Amino acid sequence: MSSPMGILIVDDDEITCNLLEEVLSKEGYIVDKALDGREAIDKGENKTYDVVLTDIRMIDVDGMEVLRAYRQKSPDSIIIMMTAFGSIETAIRAIKEGAYDYVSKPFKLDEIKLTIRRALEQKRLLQENLFYRQELITKYKLENIVGRSPQMLQVYKTVARVAESRSTVLIVGESGTGKELVARAIHFNSPRSSKPYVAVDCGSLAETLLESELFGHVRGAFTGAVTSKKGLFEEADNGTCFLDEVGDISLAMQAKLLRVIQEHEIKRVGGTETTKIDVRIIAATNKNLEELVAEKKFREDLFYRLNVVSIHLPPLRERVDDIPLLADHFLRKYAAENEKPVARISAEVLDLLLRYQWPGNVRELENVIERAVTLSPHSLILPEDLPWRLRVEPSAISATSLPSQISLTELEKLYIKKVLEDTGGNKKKAADILGIDRRTLYRMAARYGINLKR
Repeated sequence: MSSPMGILIVDDDEITCNLLEEVLSKEGYIVDKALDGREAIDKGENKTYDVVLTDIRMIDVDGMEVLRAYRQKSPDSIIIMMTAFGSIETAIRAIKEGAYDYVSKPFKLDEIKLTIRRALEQKRLLQENLFYRQELITKYKLENIVGRSPQMLQVYKTVARVAESRSTVLIVGESGTGKELVARAIHFNSPRSSKPYVAVDCGSLAETLLESELFGHVRGAFTGAVTSKKGLFEEADNGTCFLDEVGDISLAMQAKLLRVIQEHEIKRVGGTETTKIDVRIIAATNKNLEELVAEKKFREDLFYRLNVVSIHLPPLRERVDDIPLLADHFLRKYAAENEKPVARISAEVLDLLLRYQWPGNVRELENVIERAVTLSPHSLILPEDLPWRLRVEPSAISATSLPSQISLTELEKLYIKKVLEDTGGNKKKAADILGIDRRTLYRMAARYGINLKR
């Protein structure tokens, strides 16, 4: 059974401290109090708190100093700011400096309890992700494949079981689901891991070029063949050859590939001699090969040769629970690569990520996070750091109803006004449709001069 979470309440108003202590203690938390910022910082030197709930305006040492001290000394502590309406701008600045969220005074106790629960759930997810990924790295060395959904657990099990074998593997899934990552995981967890891994994108090469790339050629085989050249199958000898988009190759090439699998030998283009090879083949496709077989567009015998072990990678929309883990993984990756201090994804952004359908799957999510890390000037990814398509419903605005030339800023303003009109000025409904909370709606309305008083 897990131990109770520890919370520190920081406020120079003793009545507020006592009230919050009573309410949060009843929720099962271990609660400490500090009546000024200096006391809060001193307590943090001797004890680690899961959550620090601090007022911003205090005499001598204010909440911003408390925030900075805890971000430096106790970066795993979640900081939630309490603020009066007049210091909302300060609260927003606090968010950019690493605070999780803020609640406005006079506050509702239910709002504080909900904010704390959401913060702790996010912290639990991140900790679980770190533990889970370390287990995967240690056991299967799957550093770049992230997920804890049932579908991905099945992928991990299959990879672990098939890696030791010599069997041909067929990986199926939509574009962007990570098929090559799985192929690499199989190779680098196999007895062939010290031997070559060669990847070929079959869909991007013309038939004649693909044949030469795979099988090599002899001198004079065609115009420009001034020397003999090894093919990729020979390069991958004793290792693994990954054939991506194998569903795109012609029937003639399919017959030649079948011979390689059956006979374990190749013949260079223009040559007469055969060369024995020992290559494990892993193939991948985003097409339904069984349908292509039925349509006589893919050889049935080759399909069965490739489909000895099949691994299905689900689209990201079918494993939504993995999105926070993937987003955190990419955040850490690109923050490190770009030497940026980006540390967290805001709750509002996480909600937008969870609502989006991800037609480009994991690859699209990676691109979105890389873009946000690159462009964000602060340590927290906010909704405005995301591409426009993630912040609106694609069908919400008719393209024909828009001016011929309009900036993204004006488009965002028009969309917010349209949603407010459609909801009769109901700010809660409008915020839900926009995928933001009401505080963000107020901030955006103020930025664009939209009157919310109706």
